Amino acid sequence: MTLSRRTRTLVRASAAVAARDDEALDAALAEALDSESPEAMEETLLQSYLFVGYPLALGALARWRRMRGGPPPEPREEDWEAWRRRGARVLRAVYGEQHEALRRNVRHLHPEMERWMVTEGYGKVLGREGLSLVERELNVVALLTVLRTPVQLYSHLRGALAVGARAENVEEVLGEACDFLEPPGREEAWKTWKRVMERKERPGPPAGGFRRAHGDGRDDGDQRRS
Repeated sequence: MTLSRRTRTLVRASAAVAARDDEALDAALAEALDSESPEAMEETLLQSYLFVGYPLALGALARWRRMRGGPPPEPREEDWEAWRRRGARVLRAVYGEQHEALRRNVRHLHPEMERWMVTEGYGKVLGREGLSLVERELNVVALLTVLRTPVQLYSHLRGALAVGARAENVEEVLGEACDFLEPPGREEAWKTWKRVMERKERPGPPAGGFRRAHGDGRDDGDQRRS
C-alpha cells in the first residue's frame, strides 16, 4: 500500500458520500478525528458538492459537524475575479494542452457552464488551500468512480497523473472506491483506467471521443471533460 493513512481516509469518505453509505462515511469521519489534520476532511466534504450536489454534501457535513463538535470554520473572502484567474491556472495544470479544447467544447454545450466550471469548479473550490491538488484530484476520482461517470472519470484519472499522483496511488484509490460498487461498476472503472494507461504509453493522436462525448457525433479528439 502506498497511500498515506490521511489520503486513504479522505478518499473513503468521498466514495461513501457518493455511495450514500452512512456507515462507511461515519467510519471515515471517526478516523479523521483521530488524525492530525481533521481540517482536510472539512475540505474533502466541502468539495464534494461539485459532484454529488448540495443535498448529499450538506448531509455529509451535518454528520461531520455532529461528530466533531464545535463551531464551523469562518467563511473565506469572496473574490470572483481571483477565482477566475486561479481556476484557469488549475484547469491548465489538470488538463495540460487539452484545456483550451475542454473550455471550447463545454462552451459549445452552454457558455455559462464553461464560466462556472472555470470560476467556481476549479477556482473557488478545487484551487482552494487546505488540500493539495493531488489530494483533490484523488478525491474526485473516488467520487466519479462511485457515480459511474466514465467520461469524467477518464479525465480526472489523467488529471490526477498530470498534477503528480503516482499510478499506484491512483490504482489504490480506484480499489477503495470499487468497494462501494457492484461488479459491473468495478469492471467499468478498471476498463477506464486501462484506457488511460494505454493512452499514456502510446503517444500521438488520441483515440477516443471528446467531441462525440459532447454530442456532435465526431470522433476526432480526446475524452477529457470536467
